[in-house]
Amino acid sequence: MGSAAEQPGRATGLVSSLLNDTLEFYRWSWSIRDKRVDDWFLMQSPFPTLTISTLYLLTVWLGPKWMRRREPFQLRFLLISYNFGMVLLNFYIFKELFLASRAQGYSYICQTVDYSDNIYEVRIAGALWWYFVSKGIEYLDTIFFILRKKFNQISFLHVYHHFTMFTLWWIGIKWVPGGQAFFGAQMNSFIHVVMYMYYGLAACGPKFQKYLWWKRYLTILQLIQFHVTLGHTAMSIYIDCPFPKWMHWGE
Repeated sequence: MGSAAEQPGRATGLVSSLLNDTLEFYRWSWSIRDKRVDDWFLMQSPFPTLTISTLYLLTVWLGPKWMRRREPFQLRFLLISYNFGMVLLNFYIFKELFLASRAQGYSYICQTVDYSDNIYEVRIAGALWWYFVSKGIEYLDTIFFILRKKFNQISFLHVYHHFTMFTLWWIGIKWVPGGQAFFGAQMNSFIHVVMYMYYGLAACGPKFQKYLWWKRYLTILQLIQFHVTLGHTAMSIYIDCPFPKWMHWGE
């Protein structure tokens, strides 16, 4: 064991080595990024995305406190516009992923990432970028719950899902905007078309209740989506598909 005088020097050396290794890893990871997305909105740096996500968590914490002594907002017309707007956005994402992947001959079993400037690959990357953006827009789901004082809807799982989807998909778009990632996004965007259609009609008022008999089928669709995407990920890992395995956690 070294003397007491030597221990601070060893600690400093360990910290310096750790910082150097971290910096080296950062430089290496940045060198293998997808340069096609460098100039796309929010993709130059992770800090805007992290800032938005941090503000989201602060709102989840402080919002209910701020609303506690206030009357709930109705937001009817805002909710109608928001939900049907999300229907259109998710349909666009689904359509782009479906048509471009079909034209490119994508496999639903195992699909590697193509970083070329092929028109269909760029369309797929662009659709996945919009998917990432849509997850940031979906933070408004929680904000509307807070403003309407529906605090029972804001569970830990709800917040965790929204936070991780937007934050981790930044990493996905920066490094893996294609390949196997298309399947989960394609399926999720289709389910969200149905889901936001339901929410939009529900926001229109009681006279539309008779058109919402299919709510239970929406729940069934969501359960099917969960099991299919989980199975797709498990199969990809099992067959050792040459697709970054860490990306499966963001799907």
